[in-house]
Amino acid sequence: MSYAVKELFFTLQGEGAQSGRAAVFLRFTGCNLWSGREEDRGKGSGGCARWCDTDFVGTDGDNGGRYEATELSKRARALWDGAVREGRGARPYIVCTGGEPSLQLDEALIEALHAEGFEVAIETNGTRALPQGIDWVCVSPKAGAPLVLTGGDELKLVYPQGTEDTEPERFEGLAFRHWFVQAMDRTALSASLLAPRTASTLGDSAQSEGDRTALSASLLAPRTASTNEDGLRACVALCQQRPRWRLSLQTHKLAGIP
Repeated sequence: MSYAVKELFFTLQGEGAQSGRAAVFLRFTGCNLWSGREEDRGKGSGGCARWCDTDFVGTDGDNGGRYEATELSKRARALWDGAVREGRGARPYIVCTGGEPSLQLDEALIEALHAEGFEVAIETNGTRALPQGIDWVCVSPKAGAPLVLTGGDELKLVYPQGTEDTEPERFEGLAFRHWFVQAMDRTALSASLLAPRTASTLGDSAQSEGDRTALSASLLAPRTASTNEDGLRACVALCQQRPRWRLSLQTHKLAGIP
């Protein structure tokens, strides 16, 4: 089998429980919830088409192309070895993502990556069964896309998505070890959904001590083009009200790395 790869690069994991960890990212092309094309925003079987911030179309990214399993795993290891100067005590780590990586990731590729020494992670929307052998499973539920995977290492909920089937309490009976909420990237949302907020208007709406705490966290957040202040406030409030959940920030964007 050959694998269609959008891009393959060395970076730091920017989100969730593994945030800050050196990693090779393997981004596959394709998704089962939407096409990834701008003209198709709002279409598809998952609500993520409205806000997805990832380019997974084609094979034109860094190290993109079509690969066999052995070739792809060796290219990934070469990226790791080319960047890491002293790796004792740190197992090579690769994150399989997309799009939806479960459309392509199979046992043959997992075995090839293990043969190169990698710990293999996946970031999936959870709507498809996974092959055996994956070392770290992160599920990110999407509106209108029923979960097939009901357990794993990490559940990372982009929040709020505005639908009943993505309310946090819907997932709290599932078998995950880590629970994260993350605000949507502002650049992927339409202006009509994100009216600008200012310190003055936010302050006027902060009536309770809990609101003031959330407000402070929001105002301390770096002001970048991708900051979604309303979403961040909602995530902070959720973590305060339901403490099993923890806040995930896209730290790679704050650090200016891919």
